[in-house]
Amino acid sequence: MIEIRAACSPGDVRIAVTDHETLLDAAIWRPGLPDGFDDWHIARIQTVAPALGGAFVTLHNGDNGFLSCRDALVQGELISVRVSRSAQNGKGLRLRKAEPVPDMPVAPTLLACGPSPLEELADRYPDAPLYIDAPGIAARLPARLRPRFQRCQQAFDDTLESDFDELGSEFADLGQLTASIFPTPALIAIDLDSASAPNFKGNVASFPALARQIRLRNLSGTLLIDPAGVKTRKRPALVSFLRDALLDDPLKSQVLGATPSGLLEITRPRRRPPLHELLSSPHGRALSVLRTILREDRKGRTLTASISLFRALENDPEAMSDFISRRAAPLELVMDPNASPASWSLS
Repeated sequence: MIEIRAACSPGDVRIAVTDHETLLDAAIWRPGLPDGFDDWHIARIQTVAPALGGAFVTLHNGDNGFLSCRDALVQGELISVRVSRSAQNGKGLRLRKAEPVPDMPVAPTLLACGPSPLEELADRYPDAPLYIDAPGIAARLPARLRPRFQRCQQAFDDTLESDFDELGSEFADLGQLTASIFPTPALIAIDLDSASAPNFKGNVASFPALARQIRLRNLSGTLLIDPAGVKTRKRPALVSFLRDALLDDPLKSQVLGATPSGLLEITRPRRRPPLHELLSSPHGRALSVLRTILREDRKGRTLTASISLFRALENDPEAMSDFISRRAAPLELVMDPNASPASWSLS
């Protein structure tokens, strides 16, 4: 039976779609600092850039983004837009032109929020019940999803916790092969390898598991895969098998073929940030600290943290408020400018 399980902690909702013990889909939702995907805005055109095919715009909160649009645009005017790609990989928002509004506001405005990752997965699996372990998050569900809500004490068991944590690792077990995943600003490199003697059939047999990892981790943009133990001249024959493995991808990945050096090239639309970025960012590490303190019931009322962790928590007051409420004790946040980025202590 397919279930959607949402494990809630301060600032974080980790979402897993499972079929018995198999993880089918995964996502992270940060209600206090949402990624803004598909939000509907009235934005102001700041700089028209015809050579880039659009314009730079400013939103109501001061965030900037790039609007892809071939229409004639005028600097200073207001325009209706939707977010087509959340900020990620060091790059800002991407936007597309949206439907006009009858009464144009006089300043940049947020008209409507896009669906949360939880709503998106609920729509993708329309018959799956929603097991959520925090009533506050359940209350944020749109009315159409509330009949599917099931309250539970703990959404993730130990196995699901472990499976979700593994999605943040740079390694993935594919059965016969192991994938090493290396994100860069330009692309994501995936190196396939094996302790035994890999061959053509071993690569083909591992492609379904690789496609599953790409989907679970939301690896997007350009992906280059280095097959294991297959000569360069034989690698183009792997393309059709990789394409078949990705047929069910809801983001419609495209397998472009093999490069002259024998790397298999995939393009996958960028929409929301990939899981590794959400988990390894200062915000992700900071929320992990709060989750660790609660899970291990650590004592102390002063959290001393590095500059990056301190600022991440300071910028998410909703997470801090939820944390203090769950602990039923005040917490003082102190910055240590000399601490390493991941360093923190509770006293």
